[in-house]
Amino acid sequence: MSPEQAVIVIGSGLAGLCATTQLIAHRIPVIMLERAAKPGGNSIKASSGINGAPTRFQPPLQNDSADLFLADTLSSAGRPLASSVAEERARRERLISTLVTTSSEAVSWLVDEKGVDLSTVAQLGGHSRARTHRGGAGQKPPGYAIVSALLDSLNQEPLFELRTNTRVTRVVRAEGDSDDTEGMLGVEYDAGREDNQTETLYGPLIFATGGFAGDTHGLLEKYRPDLAGIPSTNEAREGTQPLLEEVGAEVVDMDQVQVHPTGFVDEKDLTAPVKFLAAEALRGEGGILLVGEGKRFVDELDTREKVTAAVMKGAGPLEDTSRRQWDVTLLLDEGAAAASNTHLGFYLWKGLMRKTTVGELALPSIRDTLQDYAEVVSGKKPDDFGRSSFGNWTLKDVRSDSVVYVGRVTPVVHFTMGGVVINEHSQVLDKSGSPIKGLWAAGEITGGLHGQNRLGGSSLLECVVFGRIAGENAAAFHQQH
Repeated sequence: MSPEQAVIVIGSGLAGLCATTQLIAHRIPVIMLERAAKPGGNSIKASSGINGAPTRFQPPLQNDSADLFLADTLSSAGRPLASSVAEERARRERLISTLVTTSSEAVSWLVDEKGVDLSTVAQLGGHSRARTHRGGAGQKPPGYAIVSALLDSLNQEPLFELRTNTRVTRVVRAEGDSDDTEGMLGVEYDAGREDNQTETLYGPLIFATGGFAGDTHGLLEKYRPDLAGIPSTNEAREGTQPLLEEVGAEVVDMDQVQVHPTGFVDEKDLTAPVKFLAAEALRGEGGILLVGEGKRFVDELDTREKVTAAVMKGAGPLEDTSRRQWDVTLLLDEGAAAASNTHLGFYLWKGLMRKTTVGELALPSIRDTLQDYAEVVSGKKPDDFGRSSFGNWTLKDVRSDSVVYVGRVTPVVHFTMGGVVINEHSQVLDKSGSPIKGLWAAGEITGGLHGQNRLGGSSLLECVVFGRIAGENAAAFHQQH
């Protein structure tokens, strides 16, 4: 493969893989640069699923639609959307509309063309319907399943070249006299050479490098210093939005950072700065959150933003740690556990959750709490916290020997909603709102789609939808130039 003929994709998470898949379908060569030693990014760790509405896998009587999904997403976006000036609000709404109206197609593409099992559907926080898809019993977690399917396919392609351990250090402009080459972009990257020299590639660029939730002493400290000391689900690596700002890209919502309410506290390493996410699907399938003596305190399926706020207000601090952590118990009954078995098996193996009985829990109020919740689930009384979906919870008559599964969780910095400004064609826009020639972006590096809160399941969806759009448009640009 000649490097001069390739499209350069930076980042090997789901957005980058989807963009690459589209390019390869047009028989356009791709060089993918990944700063980690292995591909997959944070996408490979995604645990709750991918949103889609309506799909053939959803419960037939729930009457979900793209319009309902749109309404939930607009509501979740909150203040950044509502307070935008007309032109900016229209741009954001076009992004959201593109996301939801192509969501069903995205799920079908993964299932029918890539062979991914997404037949199990759960309702996550902030959603009015069950629309978050993952594999059935015995299947891999959704992020791993989707990423590995795409990687396996791409690794068989002679037009695809993956270069790992390559950190992009700068975006540069090529010099040229023709209309086709003038202003063409390229990237300098550190390939780990002994002489410490960088290498440069020129060509159409697709940035899919993710967010900055692990950039504790960089962008996170700059935009959200109030989150200092809270652990993260992301490894410590710098955000790449500044690389695109240097060539004129506009950024938006950089202070909008999602703190996920449930990251596991490993009893063997209480102060670990990076936590495993306790998938929202655990609560979607019926799981509950407890504080203090074993009492519920929140609708566990409210938006992540609101559940996190309730935890920080109502839970006590986790003692004997140097980090800002809260002491919360996540509990599932046998019904919720069975429906979550793909996740639960891993969590049990890692020691992040354990199987026990109600009587063995050192929580004085636990039996009353569980019996009250059981009566809510069975329809005998309304929920004091407004919860209306209970997944697969089956425990009705709570006894001391009733089997439950528990884990300790705390809020964790998880996702950054801010990033470079794009349009519905995944083109990166400059400060005047004009597309930057030969530059696209998709996934968490972009901003403006989610506003102040991202709905669970919309991260993988965003990567598929806008990754594919970026690939299609970069393919057209490549063929033209």
